[in-house]
Amino acid sequence: CPAPPKTKFADATAETYPLGTKLYYECDRGYTRRVGHYPGIWCQSIQQVASWVYKKFECIDEKILFSTAPTMELDLTQKPERITQSPAPQKQENLSEFNQKDFCGPPKTIPHASLSLNKQYYVGQVLHFKCQSGYDKRSPISGTSTCKKVNGKIIWTSLDMQCTNDS
Repeated sequence: CPAPPKTKFADATAETYPLGTKLYYECDRGYTRRVGHYPGIWCQSIQQVASWVYKKFECIDEKILFSTAPTMELDLTQKPERITQSPAPQKQENLSEFNQKDFCGPPKTIPHASLSLNKQYYVGQVLHFKCQSGYDKRSPISGTSTCKKVNGKIIWTSLDMQCTNDS
């Protein structure tokens, strides 16, 4: 997909990710990735169900980086799970044309880490736009955009949303 649409004073998030999506964890300030741990995760089909594939990943406090204190092991396995549709009609409409077994749900949270913004999107990806703190949506307020293939061309559906603080 091309670069997603942008709107001033709004942030984009995603609730589901199509097969093939790769995301990367970044350690928060003051923490660093444990040596040998891989920050990437990948949405793949496991037993015909879309699931995130995780490697061992941990962020450790930079203050105790050279400490010999025992570390906590994290269980980073995710059981395959199907995405359930929200009762929101718009969301059902957006996902109805795609097979839901082809989408991974939200990735696991890792202590002291956040996911970097995805730079690569696939057909079927739905982005949800939310106004930043101090800004409100102004009509029309369709806060989603979907990457679709239309007449052989890959596009994002229009984002009819404005965020304003009325000043």
